[in-house]
Amino acid sequence: MKVEAQDKFWTDKSRYDIAEKRFYEGPQKIDGVTLDDGSKSPLASRLSQLESENKDLKSEVATLTKLFNALLKRVDTVEAQLNLTNGEAKKAEAPTSQQKEQKDDDDDDVDLFGSDSEEEGEEAARIREERLAAYAAKKSKKAVIIAKSNIILDVKPWDDETDLKVMETEIRKITLDGLLWGASKFVPVAFGIQKLSISCVVEDDKVSIDWLTEEIEKLEDFVQSVDIAAFNKI
Repeated sequence: MKVEAQDKFWTDKSRYDIAEKRFYEGPQKIDGVTLDDGSKSPLASRLSQLESENKDLKSEVATLTKLFNALLKRVDTVEAQLNLTNGEAKKAEAPTSQQKEQKDDDDDDVDLFGSDSEEEGEEAARIREERLAAYAAKKSKKAVIIAKSNIILDVKPWDDETDLKVMETEIRKITLDGLLWGASKFVPVAFGIQKLSISCVVEDDKVSIDWLTEEIEKLEDFVQSVDIAAFNKI
């Protein structure tokens, strides 16, 4: 028994086999990474690097989240201020119900055609009638412009035996409201024949020139033809 306690050997054969296998095969590798228990192994270094990168990413995400939340808060504040400003502007432009009622009351108080009392209504009616009468009188006194024309007619007789004075007398017998005969003279034509040049003033709305010449030509015993020598508006 004493000899067995001093001898160095493994009673668990399976553990011995694994240890021996690892000794001869060397460190195991998976995807190029050596599986070793040392703190300086490549796997430990890679894990440490990944943990550091993950920590940095979390820190950056937290910073970006904080900035985004601050931006959202600022946008909400600006929108609230704009809504408040627009609301106050609309409120200032739109009259309140009290102001509308007051304006309606003021409009009701203003009566352009009525009066506050019966006496004032009669006074206003009297003044209106006086003004209308004054306007009518002024309008009636205003001179009415009547369109007139000054005409010179050349009346030719049949021959030199026609009595021009009698012909003129017959022509002046033609009368009409708005017709006023004027001066006349005898003008030589040819071969001892003379024509009657007579002027007249006519109101354009009352006397037609065509009517006047037709009336003169009806004097067939004296008149051969009638021509308009001059025509001027007065």
